[in-house]
Amino acid sequence: MDWESSIRGFIAYLTLEKGLSPHSIEAYERDVRRIAVYMVNDLGIKVPTAVTAQQIQKFLHVLNEVEISHRSQARMLSGIRSFYQYLILEDMMAADPTELVEGPKTGQYLPEVLSYEEIRSMIDSIDRSHPQGTRNVAIIETLYACGLRVSELTGLLISNIYPDLQFLRVIGKNNKERLVPIGDEALHQIKLYLEGDRNRMMNIDPSAKDILFLNRRGKKLSRVMIFNIIKDTAANAGVTKVISPHSLRHSFATHLVEGGADLRAVQEMLGHASITTTEIYTHLNADYLRETVNSFHPLNRGFE
Repeated sequence: MDWESSIRGFIAYLTLEKGLSPHSIEAYERDVRRIAVYMVNDLGIKVPTAVTAQQIQKFLHVLNEVEISHRSQARMLSGIRSFYQYLILEDMMAADPTELVEGPKTGQYLPEVLSYEEIRSMIDSIDRSHPQGTRNVAIIETLYACGLRVSELTGLLISNIYPDLQFLRVIGKNNKERLVPIGDEALHQIKLYLEGDRNRMMNIDPSAKDILFLNRRGKKLSRVMIFNIIKDTAANAGVTKVISPHSLRHSFATHLVEGGADLRAVQEMLGHASITTTEIYTHLNADYLRETVNSFHPLNRGFE
């Protein structure tokens, strides 16, 4: 039985036998369809019964790469487990491939912090003569200068940049707007990109004419593309840390807190709904201070 038929049967099972709410059923269906698309399009697996535990683990790895949160990954895995339990119940499979799949840890996750020198080396490693060079420099400068989420960066509008005021209008989670300050250097790199490579593009999609960062086809960049740009740039710069676009947002906040910035101001710039979320950077800062003392205080270096 192919994916579509199996999913339809699963939805009927959830509706008629489990009696779940329409909202819950929609969530289950969305998660199963997501892995179905990946298995068919990326791995060429046409039927769900042919999927292995290793392939499901690979799917979770891809979700992690494009910055799907650990909590969302755990929820998806739960839906996929229910789907395979249904297939076993219907005698379509004998063994559950999700049984040996290790789910993501849903505790507090802090990505790697990049030093300013590492970020500078990434920027300096970019070939600006390349057609996408000035764009990629502007992307990294903007992510680090403003602490944006990837979705906020890909949706950033030219009309929401106020260079005279040195602010961006950012559309964050749940369509909440906020003003984020942006420094001279990042604004300068955006200007170079706008007046150079972007201005020379002849194939800009009408729906993307106000979008700042575009791909070579003149359309809005995807989250995955931003991830690949950051990953490739880090590799070219010799940065060995495992990083993602979120590492630049994390570094932005960490460097501000380490420099003594007010936590409420950092919360506002990051667009955190709760100060509790921002407080992780105070814990990180405490670790940084402890490591500094352990590394440089004479008593901790073995001196009498």
